[in-house]
Amino acid sequence: MAKQSKNNPPVQKIRHGAVSASIWRAETDKGPMFNVTFQRAYRDGDTWKNSSTFGQRDLLVVSLISARAFEWIATQPRKAKQPAASPKNPDDVPY
Repeated sequence: MAKQSKNNPPVQKIRHGAVSASIWRAETDKGPMFNVTFQRAYRDGDTWKNSSTFGQRDLLVVSLISARAFEWIATQPRKAKQPAASPKNPDDVPY
């Protein structure tokens, strides 16, 4: 089961123009899991907003930053966090 807090910021953000990808990390029993969300910034009057829809001219940019996100995730360590080892008794002898 993945453990991810709703208030954690993305671990990486990749941006090109108005299009960006946010990479989110969640810890699982098998190690970290990464998810990616894509957004496009736009102005509505004086206010900046985000959308998850893309027009034809945005699609190539989405594919390029998707490839960058793929590469970034591929470089991350994949080992599960090990539980803290209990101190060993020097008198214990394995059989």
